Amino acid sequence: MRKDLKIYIAGHRGMVGSALVRQLNAAGYRNLITRSRRELDLTQQEAVTEFFGSEKPDYIFMAAAKVGGIQANNTYRGDFIYKNLIIEANITHAAAQAGVPRMLFLGSSCIYPRDCPQPIKEEYLLTGPLEPTNEPYAIAKIAGIKLCESYNRQYGTNYVSAMPTNLYGPNDNYDLANSHVLPALIRKAHEAKIRGDGTYTVWGSGKPRREFLYVDDMASACVFLMEHEEITDGLFNIGTGADVTIRELAETVMEVVGLDAEIVFDDTKPDGTQRKLLDVSRLRHLGWESKVGLREGIALTYREFLSRQRED
Repeated sequence: MRKDLKIYIAGHRGMVGSALVRQLNAAGYRNLITRSRRELDLTQQEAVTEFFGSEKPDYIFMAAAKVGGIQANNTYRGDFIYKNLIIEANITHAAAQAGVPRMLFLGSSCIYPRDCPQPIKEEYLLTGPLEPTNEPYAIAKIAGIKLCESYNRQYGTNYVSAMPTNLYGPNDNYDLANSHVLPALIRKAHEAKIRGDGTYTVWGSGKPRREFLYVDDMASACVFLMEHEEITDGLFNIGTGADVTIRELAETVMEVVGLDAEIVFDDTKPDGTQRKLLDVSRLRHLGWESKVGLREGIALTYREFLSRQRED
């Protein structure tokens, strides 16, 4: 990417989008275009078309999405499939019509079948049934991948898709009603420490294995992919290549937070997929690897969580 060309970051205020802004600024990109939801409603096709027609960005990072944890995905199923479908369709179509040559679409590792072999390769997409609890979100993200592929074939665009594993880090969502597992564990551990609780309740059995990627590492991988303009199509997993059990994750969070308590597992809550580890060899072969270890990343995230608590 040329440093002087226009780069639009859709969803710049979210955890993923704000990490992309940080990474791009650190790499010397200064011509960044951002719009808040109030300034540009990405669910409104006419507004999106007008925006691309007037701004004509050269590159797009599509990080705008409706996201949430198991409970939110399973409760607001219509919202998750509708809003994500319409956002990605509006952006992809308007970008192609405006002649935007290059875009990176961000999805999620939940696109892969619930019971596919581990670690998960990109070619396992659409080879089996999805995890039921987040199926609407996964279907929307699969549609986004296929939008990029189809527009590349028809319009000669250069749109690639990146599928990160479970993300965490600065600007995460700590609302227990709809957050992901790691921010929820951090908040619950912090509040248990403040109250002096002797127990620490964790959803599910603690047995499922998950892979976690610090969000700034994710942003680094996305910029890496966009800078390699010989990459003209396809799907790329982004992760660390290592996973932990939810029990091990909870123990690490307790250690970082400084909580001395007994873990109690609430097995009335769903576990979701038993294991979800990405095969990241395709991206590694290109020369990118994650840098931030899990404990280091949790410590950085907790530090940011504490600073937000003080501001509130």
